[in-house]
Amino acid sequence: MGHPKPLLHLITGLLAGLAVACSWTGQGEGGPRYTRDPVDPRTEYVFAVHPLHNPVRLFDVYGPIIDRIRAECPDLRIRLEASKDYHAFEGKLAARKVHFALPNPYQTLLSQASGYRIFGKMGDDQHFRGIILVRRDSGIESIRDLKGKAISYPAPTALAATLMPQYYLQTHGLEVVRDTRSVYVGTQESVIMNVYLKLTDAGATWPVPWLRFVQEHPREAAMLTVKWRTGTLPNNGLVVRDDIPEDVARRVERALFSLHRDPEGRRLLARIPLSRFEPATADTYAPVQAFMKRFTAQVHPLDGWEPR
Repeated sequence: MGHPKPLLHLITGLLAGLAVACSWTGQGEGGPRYTRDPVDPRTEYVFAVHPLHNPVRLFDVYGPIIDRIRAECPDLRIRLEASKDYHAFEGKLAARKVHFALPNPYQTLLSQASGYRIFGKMGDDQHFRGIILVRRDSGIESIRDLKGKAISYPAPTALAATLMPQYYLQTHGLEVVRDTRSVYVGTQESVIMNVYLKLTDAGATWPVPWLRFVQEHPREAAMLTVKWRTGTLPNNGLVVRDDIPEDVARRVERALFSLHRDPEGRRLLARIPLSRFEPATADTYAPVQAFMKRFTAQVHPLDGWEPR
Protein backbone atom coordinates (compact mmCIF):
# COMPACT_ATOMS: atom_id res chain seq x y z
CA MET A 1 0.00 0.00 0.00
CA GLY A 2 2.93 2.35 0.64
CA HIS A 3 3.28 5.02 3.26
CA PRO A 4 0.15 7.06 4.04
CA LYS A 5 0.27 10.66 2.93
CA PRO A 6 0.54 13.19 5.75
CA LEU A 7 -2.75 14.68 6.85
CA LEU A 8 -1.38 18.15 6.08
CA HIS A 9 -1.03 17.08 2.45
CA LEU A 10 -4.71 16.15 2.35
CA ILE A 11 -5.78 19.45 3.89
CA THR A 12 -3.65 21.31 1.31
CA GLY A 13 -5.42 19.37 -1.43
CA LEU A 14 -8.79 20.30 0.01
CA LEU A 15 -7.91 23.99 -0.04
CA ALA A 16 -7.21 23.67 -3.75
CA GLY A 17 -10.93 23.16 -4.20
CA LEU A 18 -11.45 26.87 -3.49
CA ALA A 19 -10.07 27.80 -6.92
CA VAL A 20 -12.64 29.27 -9.29
CA ALA A 21 -12.27 26.78 -12.15
CA CYS A 22 -9.57 24.97 -14.07
CA SER A 23 -8.92 23.79 -17.59
CA TRP A 24 -6.78 20.82 -18.63
CA THR A 25 -4.97 21.32 -21.93
CA GLY A 26 -3.04 18.05 -21.87
CA GLN A 27 0.27 16.86 -20.49
CA GLY A 28 3.34 18.98 -21.03
CA GLU A 29 1.46 22.30 -21.31
CA GLY A 30 2.28 23.80 -17.95
CA GLY A 31 -0.37 22.06 -15.86
CA PRO A 32 -3.91 23.23 -15.11
CA ARG A 33 -4.90 26.76 -16.15
CA TYR A 34 -7.47 28.55 -14.03
CA THR A 35 -10.24 30.46 -15.78
CA ARG A 36 -13.61 31.99 -14.94
CA ASP A 37 -15.29 30.86 -18.15
CA PRO A 38 -14.93 27.86 -20.46
CA VAL A 39 -12.58 28.17 -23.43
CA ASP A 40 -13.73 29.54 -26.80
CA PRO A 41 -16.24 27.02 -28.13
CA ARG A 42 -15.35 27.98 -31.72
CA THR A 43 -11.92 26.43 -31.46
CA GLU A 44 -12.06 23.90 -28.63
CA TYR A 45 -14.53 21.41 -27.20
CA VAL A 46 -14.92 21.70 -23.44
CA PHE A 47 -15.44 18.52 -21.43
CA ALA A 48 -16.67 19.34 -17.93
CA VAL A 49 -16.75 16.88 -15.04
CA HIS A 50 -18.94 17.63 -12.02
CA PRO A 51 -17.10 18.13 -8.71
CA LEU A 52 -16.47 14.47 -7.86
CA HIS A 53 -13.22 15.66 -6.24
CA ASN A 54 -11.37 18.88 -5.58
CA PRO A 55 -9.90 20.28 -8.85
CA VAL A 56 -6.37 18.96 -8.24
CA ARG A 57 -7.61 15.40 -7.75
CA LEU A 58 -10.07 15.69 -10.64
CA PHE A 59 -7.35 16.69 -13.11
CA ASP A 60 -5.09 13.93 -11.86
CA VAL A 61 -7.79 11.32 -12.52
CA TYR A 62 -9.59 12.61 -15.60
CA GLY A 63 -6.80 14.55 -17.36
CA PRO A 64 -5.17 11.38 -18.76
CA ILE A 65 -8.55 10.21 -20.07
CA ILE A 66 -8.92 13.46 -22.00
CA ASP A 67 -5.37 12.90 -23.31
CA ARG A 68 -6.49 9.47 -24.51
CA ILE A 69 -9.46 10.99 -26.38
CA ARG A 70 -7.15 13.54 -27.97
CA ALA A 71 -4.75 10.81 -29.05
CA GLU A 72 -7.57 8.91 -30.74
CA CYS A 73 -9.06 12.09 -32.26
CA PRO A 74 -5.91 14.14 -33.03
CA ASP A 75 -7.73 16.72 -35.16
CA LEU A 76 -10.08 17.62 -32.28
CA ARG A 77 -9.12 20.09 -29.57
CA ILE A 78 -10.68 18.97 -26.31
CA ARG A 79 -10.14 20.56 -22.93
CA LEU A 80 -11.10 19.27 -19.49
CA GLU A 81 -12.69 21.80 -17.18
CA ALA A 82 -13.39 21.60 -13.44
CA SER A 83 -15.76 23.79 -11.45
CA LYS A 84 -15.39 25.22 -7.97
CA ASP A 85 -18.65 23.66 -6.78
CA TYR A 86 -21.87 21.97 -7.89
CA HIS A 87 -23.68 25.28 -8.38
CA ALA A 88 -21.02 26.56 -10.77
CA PHE A 89 -21.05 23.31 -12.75
CA GLU A 90 -24.84 23.32 -13.03
CA GLY A 91 -24.71 26.95 -14.16
CA LYS A 92 -22.44 25.98 -17.04
CA LEU A 93 -24.89 23.32 -18.17
CA ALA A 94 -27.85 25.67 -17.86
CA ALA A 95 -26.02 28.30 -19.93
CA ARG A 96 -24.79 25.69 -22.48
CA LYS A 97 -21.19 26.74 -21.89
CA VAL A 98 -19.70 23.25 -22.25
CA HIS A 99 -19.89 20.75 -25.10
CA PHE A 100 -19.49 17.44 -23.29
CA ALA A 101 -20.07 16.76 -19.62
CA LEU A 102 -20.02 14.05 -16.98
CA PRO A 103 -22.78 15.13 -14.57
CA ASN A 104 -24.24 13.21 -11.68
CA PRO A 105 -27.54 11.42 -12.47
CA TYR A 106 -29.67 14.26 -11.10
CA GLN A 107 -27.76 16.80 -13.21
CA THR A 108 -27.91 14.41 -16.16
CA LEU A 109 -31.70 14.60 -16.15
CA LEU A 110 -31.71 18.39 -15.67
CA SER A 111 -29.26 18.90 -18.55
CA GLN A 112 -31.86 17.74 -21.06
CA ALA A 113 -33.85 20.94 -20.49
CA SER A 114 -30.79 22.89 -21.66
CA GLY A 115 -30.44 20.89 -24.86
CA TYR A 116 -28.03 18.12 -23.86
CA ARG A 117 -28.42 14.54 -25.08
CA ILE A 118 -27.62 11.60 -22.82
CA PHE A 119 -25.33 9.24 -24.70
CA GLY A 120 -23.54 7.23 -22.02
CA LYS A 121 -22.72 6.71 -18.37
CA MET A 122 -20.21 5.29 -15.97
CA GLY A 123 -20.66 1.57 -15.38
CA ASP A 124 -20.63 -0.24 -12.03
CA ASP A 125 -24.07 0.90 -10.85
CA GLN A 126 -23.67 -1.36 -7.81
CA HIS A 127 -21.22 1.20 -6.40
CA PHE A 128 -23.44 4.24 -6.91
CA ARG A 129 -24.84 4.57 -3.41
CA GLY A 130 -24.55 6.87 -0.44
CA ILE A 131 -22.71 6.06 2.77
CA ILE A 132 -22.97 7.81 6.14
CA LEU A 133 -19.82 8.07 8.27
CA VAL A 134 -19.41 8.71 11.98
CA ARG A 135 -16.43 8.66 14.31
CA ARG A 136 -16.00 5.38 16.19
CA ASP A 137 -15.89 7.33 19.45
CA SER A 138 -19.03 9.37 18.69
CA GLY A 139 -21.47 7.21 20.60
CA ILE A 140 -23.83 7.33 17.62
CA GLU A 141 -25.43 3.90 17.25
CA SER A 142 -28.90 4.48 15.82
CA ILE A 143 -30.40 6.94 13.37
CA ARG A 144 -32.32 8.48 16.27
CA ASP A 145 -28.95 9.43 17.78
CA LEU A 146 -28.51 11.91 14.89
CA LYS A 147 -31.39 14.05 16.11
CA GLY A 148 -30.08 17.54 16.82
CA LYS A 149 -26.73 16.73 15.18
CA ALA A 150 -24.81 18.35 12.31
CA ILE A 151 -24.32 16.24 9.17
CA SER A 152 -21.88 17.25 6.43
CA TYR A 153 -22.67 16.80 2.73
CA PRO A 154 -20.70 17.89 -0.34
CA ALA A 155 -23.52 19.92 -1.96
CA PRO A 156 -27.33 20.19 -1.97
CA THR A 157 -27.56 18.49 -5.40
CA ALA A 158 -25.03 15.68 -4.95
CA LEU A 159 -27.17 12.62 -5.61
CA ALA A 160 -25.27 9.69 -4.07
CA ALA A 161 -23.63 11.73 -1.32
CA THR A 162 -26.51 14.04 -0.31
CA LEU A 163 -29.94 13.28 -1.70
CA MET A 164 -29.79 9.52 -1.30
CA PRO A 165 -28.49 9.68 2.32
CA GLN A 166 -31.07 12.34 3.20
CA TYR A 167 -33.83 10.17 1.77
CA TYR A 168 -32.46 7.17 3.68
CA LEU A 169 -32.51 9.07 6.96
CA GLN A 170 -35.98 10.48 6.24
CA THR A 171 -37.41 7.03 5.56
CA HIS A 172 -35.75 5.50 8.63
CA GLY A 173 -37.34 7.70 11.25
CA LEU A 174 -35.58 11.08 11.07
CA GLU A 175 -37.05 14.38 9.88
CA VAL A 176 -33.97 15.63 8.04
CA VAL A 177 -34.95 19.29 7.75
CA ARG A 178 -36.37 19.61 11.26
CA ASP A 179 -34.18 17.22 13.26
CA THR A 180 -30.68 17.78 11.83
CA ARG A 181 -28.42 20.58 10.64
CA SER A 182 -27.19 20.07 7.08
CA VAL A 183 -23.70 21.48 6.44
CA TYR A 184 -22.63 21.67 2.78
CA VAL A 185 -18.83 21.61 2.67
CA GLY A 186 -18.02 21.58 -1.05
CA THR A 187 -16.23 18.30 -1.74
CA GLN A 188 -16.34 14.63 -0.85
CA GLU A 189 -12.94 14.88 0.82
CA SER A 190 -14.15 17.76 2.97
CA VAL A 191 -17.09 15.69 4.17
CA ILE A 192 -14.74 13.02 5.49
CA MET A 193 -12.40 15.53 7.09
CA ASN A 194 -15.28 17.35 8.79
CA VAL A 195 -16.25 14.11 10.53
CA TYR A 196 -12.66 13.22 11.40
CA LEU A 197 -11.99 16.69 12.85
CA LYS A 198 -15.31 16.60 14.79
CA LEU A 199 -16.64 19.62 12.93
CA THR A 200 -19.77 17.61 12.15
CA ASP A 201 -21.24 14.60 13.93
CA ALA A 202 -21.73 12.57 10.75
CA GLY A 203 -20.97 12.91 7.07
CA ALA A 204 -22.45 11.58 3.85
CA THR A 205 -20.34 10.63 0.85
CA TRP A 206 -20.12 7.69 -1.56
CA PRO A 207 -17.77 4.68 -1.76
CA VAL A 208 -15.16 5.99 -4.23
CA PRO A 209 -13.70 8.87 -2.14
CA TRP A 210 -14.09 6.88 1.08
CA LEU A 211 -12.10 3.91 -0.23
CA ARG A 212 -9.39 6.25 -1.50
CA PHE A 213 -9.23 7.92 1.92
CA VAL A 214 -8.87 4.50 3.56
CA GLN A 215 -5.97 3.65 1.24
CA GLU A 216 -4.13 6.96 1.57
CA HIS A 217 -4.86 7.76 5.24
CA PRO A 218 -5.40 4.45 7.04
CA ARG A 219 -4.72 5.80 10.53
CA GLU A 220 -7.26 8.59 10.18
CA ALA A 221 -9.75 6.29 8.46
CA ALA A 222 -9.50 3.86 11.37
CA MET A 223 -11.12 6.54 13.56
CA LEU A 224 -14.21 6.51 11.33
CA THR A 225 -16.78 3.90 10.37
CA VAL A 226 -19.45 3.52 7.70
CA LYS A 227 -22.61 3.37 9.78
CA TRP A 228 -25.28 3.23 7.08
CA ARG A 229 -25.48 2.52 3.34
CA THR A 230 -28.26 3.52 0.95
CA GLY A 231 -29.61 1.58 -2.01
CA THR A 232 -28.22 2.09 -5.53
CA LEU A 233 -29.16 4.05 -8.65
CA PRO A 234 -27.71 4.34 -12.20
CA ASN A 235 -24.24 5.88 -12.14
CA ASN A 236 -23.05 9.29 -13.40
CA GLY A 237 -24.04 10.19 -16.95
CA LEU A 238 -22.34 11.40 -20.13
CA VAL A 239 -24.05 14.15 -22.11
CA VAL A 240 -23.31 16.10 -25.29
CA ARG A 241 -24.75 19.44 -26.40
CA ASP A 242 -27.31 19.11 -29.16
CA ASP A 243 -25.47 21.40 -31.62
CA ILE A 244 -22.24 19.37 -31.66
CA PRO A 245 -21.60 17.76 -35.08
CA GLU A 246 -22.69 14.14 -34.98
CA ASP A 247 -19.32 12.92 -36.23
CA VAL A 248 -17.51 14.70 -33.40
CA ALA A 249 -19.91 13.28 -30.81
CA ARG A 250 -19.59 9.74 -32.15
CA ARG A 251 -15.79 9.85 -32.13
CA VAL A 252 -15.67 10.99 -28.52
CA GLU A 253 -18.21 8.31 -27.61
CA ARG A 254 -16.13 5.58 -29.28
CA ALA A 255 -12.98 6.71 -27.48
CA LEU A 256 -14.69 6.55 -24.09
CA PHE A 257 -16.55 3.29 -24.70
CA SER A 258 -13.40 1.50 -25.88
CA LEU A 259 -11.21 2.32 -22.87
CA HIS A 260 -11.85 -1.02 -21.16
CA ARG A 261 -10.72 -3.00 -24.20
CA ASP A 262 -6.96 -2.53 -23.80
CA PRO A 263 -4.53 -2.60 -20.85
CA GLU A 264 -3.67 1.11 -20.94
CA GLY A 265 -7.34 2.09 -21.04
CA ARG A 266 -8.12 -0.23 -18.14
CA ARG A 267 -5.27 1.36 -16.19
CA LEU A 268 -6.80 4.81 -16.71
CA LEU A 269 -10.23 3.56 -15.68
CA ALA A 270 -8.80 1.91 -12.57
CA ARG A 271 -7.70 5.31 -11.29
CA ILE A 272 -11.33 6.50 -11.14
CA PRO A 273 -11.95 3.55 -10.21
CA LEU A 274 -14.31 2.23 -12.88
CA SER A 275 -14.61 -0.87 -15.04
CA ARG A 276 -15.98 0.92 -18.11
CA PHE A 277 -18.02 3.71 -19.68
CA GLU A 278 -21.11 2.38 -21.45
CA PRO A 279 -23.93 3.61 -23.72
CA ALA A 280 -27.07 5.05 -22.10
CA THR A 281 -30.19 7.02 -22.97
CA ALA A 282 -32.76 9.05 -21.09
CA ASP A 283 -34.66 5.80 -20.41
CA THR A 284 -31.64 4.52 -18.47
CA TYR A 285 -32.31 7.19 -15.86
CA ALA A 286 -35.99 6.40 -15.27
CA PRO A 287 -35.11 5.04 -11.77
CA VAL A 288 -33.49 8.40 -10.95
CA GLN A 289 -36.58 10.23 -12.16
CA ALA A 290 -38.70 8.05 -9.86
CA PHE A 291 -36.33 8.61 -6.93
CA MET A 292 -36.43 12.38 -7.37
CA LYS A 293 -40.22 12.31 -7.33
CA ARG A 294 -40.14 10.46 -4.01
CA PHE A 295 -37.43 12.71 -2.59
CA THR A 296 -39.19 15.98 -3.33
CA ALA A 297 -42.47 14.61 -1.95
CA GLN A 298 -41.03 13.18 1.27
CA VAL A 299 -37.89 15.16 2.16
CA HIS A 300 -37.87 18.68 0.68
CA PRO A 301 -38.27 20.40 -2.72
CA LEU A 302 -35.25 21.25 -4.88
CA ASP A 303 -34.82 24.44 -6.88
CA GLY A 304 -35.07 23.74 -10.59
CA TRP A 305 -36.59 20.29 -10.25
CA GLU A 306 -40.08 19.81 -11.63
CA PRO A 307 -41.65 16.39 -10.97
CA ARG A 308 -42.88 14.57 -14.08
